[in-house]
Amino acid sequence: MTFRLRAARVDDLEPLYEMAKLTGGGFTNLPADRASLGGKLERAEAAFARTDDALADEQFVLVLENSETGDVRGTCQLMTQVGQRWPFYSYRKNTLTQQSQELQRTVRADLLSLVTDLEGSCEVGGLFLHPNERAGGLGLLLARSRYLFIRMHRQRFADRILAELRGIIDERGGSPFWDGVAGRFFGMTFQEADYFNAINGNQFIADLMPKHPVYVAMLDDDARDVIGMPHPTGRAAMRMLENEGFRFDGYVDIFDGGPTMTARTDDVKSIRDARPGRVTDANLDIGERAIIATGTLGDFRAAYGMRDFGPDGTVAIDRKAAAALGVGDGDEVWSVAR
Repeated sequence: MTFRLRAARVDDLEPLYEMAKLTGGGFTNLPADRASLGGKLERAEAAFARTDDALADEQFVLVLENSETGDVRGTCQLMTQVGQRWPFYSYRKNTLTQQSQELQRTVRADLLSLVTDLEGSCEVGGLFLHPNERAGGLGLLLARSRYLFIRMHRQRFADRILAELRGIIDERGGSPFWDGVAGRFFGMTFQEADYFNAINGNQFIADLMPKHPVYVAMLDDDARDVIGMPHPTGRAAMRMLENEGFRFDGYVDIFDGGPTMTARTDDVKSIRDARPGRVTDANLDIGERAIIATGTLGDFRAAYGMRDFGPDGTVAIDRKAAAALGVGDGDEVWSVAR
């Protein structure tokens, strides 16, 4: 079977909703709510339709499709500039050092400070692959195709990029971090707060969250131990982000304490190494394994394939990838080595 990534359409609502029900909670960008998902698809449709390349507050949704059956089996999202409709809050973990000359003692305390440092960054998120398809490198295709999309539409994305990883959620669907920090002020369970945030935004955080730093030492062990820890299912995603050049710099999610990874957009490996080329041969038999993409905005497609660059910058690709992407001689593609 051949899979390809393509721009999402409004009629992808039902498969997205079915996948959202499988996430197990904590996926703010993929809530199990038809109205919210429908709104995301409509917003993405408007973003795909806009031809002006100026940086704006936009959201793109991509889906992974079986090119033979048309079944949607995964999804991911890109946000061009976060924090424009409402503040983008994070906790930043830092250290306060205090010294007493009389006691000849130095004390260092870890603090969590509520910040909006990452406001204005672009974001990759909302990545979910159907459990029945978690083999064959499809998660990697989903993740890295996003960077090809950014490179092919670079002016529409900010110069700093972030990715939020889901934090630790217990067997009851609760969050030890939420219970130990914000939950004490809101009178809401983690699931209630996470769902409300996904549907309505996080302005309620600005309204009700204490603005003073939180001393980590004053939290219970369960909350303290999960700060900056990804959910077990997100560890592979964290490794992929690190391989792309993302780093954890002390920013954590205000709901579940999961790590927020950041990088300079142009330093992300798959963005930096992406190469364009005009197809001169769509029948390549042996070549370098790659992720290959083509199309602008709503016509974007990406798939695995093989490539071989000529000395003049033209490229040959294999027949299977050409068929999945709908390209032939003379068409432009972008690619990055797998």
